[in-house]
Amino acid sequence: MDVNSEDRNEKSSFPKVQELQDELLRVNNGIGYKQLIKNTFVILIVTAAVVVLINTLLLPVMKIDGNSMSPTLRDSDIVVSLKTSKLNREDICFFYDDNRILCKRVIAVSGDVISIDEEGNVMLNNELLSEPNITEKSLGECDIEFPYTIPDDSYFVMGDNRPTSIDSRSTEIGCIPKDRVEGKILFCFWPIPDFGIIK
Repeated sequence: MDVNSEDRNEKSSFPKVQELQDELLRVNNGIGYKQLIKNTFVILIVTAAVVVLINTLLLPVMKIDGNSMSPTLRDSDIVVSLKTSKLNREDICFFYDDNRILCKRVIAVSGDVISIDEEGNVMLNNELLSEPNITEKSLGECDIEFPYTIPDDSYFVMGDNRPTSIDSRSTEIGCIPKDRVEGKILFCFWPIPDFGIIK
């Protein structure tokens, strides 16, 4: 065999080596692409599961139904809440009443003494309660006798829309035991102009 034929054979093997390398690269890229899709799918499933767990167990998202908390919260507002039964005065809580979920503001806690006069002025432990969140005072639908002492492990709640809200002033609702409290409202998520922490 002469030198020229060896050179030709060597040169003709180069394209085959290059083709083999190209094929290996294509296969490896295909495997990498499939792995990327698989990893992305797993991440999406895990993320969705975490969001559902957080929403169910810790930070439920709720839609407000009705205007008993107006002007603070209005019908169809979407809010984020915190699952807890430990509430303070002025917290806005949500709780079960029969088969419905209600949203009201905590006015008094266990051991507090509350009175409401005909004009809707609230006296809490013999002091006039400052209520910057309400626009109209009213005795509302009230069939309890004052002064009223809040029972143990219970909350006295009222809506910010005092003339229309049915709440602890009525024996239909009464004081809310801690074990019926589902949590407190943290902030408004929707509509965008109302986005922010609820006070």
